[in-house]
Amino acid sequence: MPSTNAARITWPLFRIVVGLLFACHGLASLFGLLGGARGSGEPVPVGVWPNWYAALIQLSCGLLVLIGLATRPAAILASGSMAYAYFVVHQPDGLMPIENGGVTPALYAWSFLLIGVLGAGSWSLDALISSRRTPAAAPTAEPAKQPA
Repeated sequence: MPSTNAARITWPLFRIVVGLLFACHGLASLFGLLGGARGSGEPVPVGVWPNWYAALIQLSCGLLVLIGLATRPAAILASGSMAYAYFVVHQPDGLMPIENGGVTPALYAWSFLLIGVLGAGSWSLDALISSRRTPAAAPTAEPAKQPA
């Protein structure tokens, strides 16, 4: 993780925005909110393979990445689900994402892979939990003074 001040601010914002947008896809597909599944206004029927399960992954992993809890495993699962969507749904229609309609799953797959590799960063529950598990540094004793 880069240690510049800009990276300490932009990385968590990137993670939060990507998680929120991904969770919105899950909300749309599972509950028909925000325009519903593929803009139909309707949810995906429960248990329909693979759409309903993809929506469940989108909502749960999106929320976990958003709050920064179990970020790495959630991001890797989200990345894998988007890679699956790209190669199974979009790639048969053409090699390049711009021609097969797979730009969104490709961007999500790579974004979540990056989040999975780099972790949540600051402003996350993972960072808060980690800081509480790390024991505080013991105060250092002052060196004994030597008589002059």
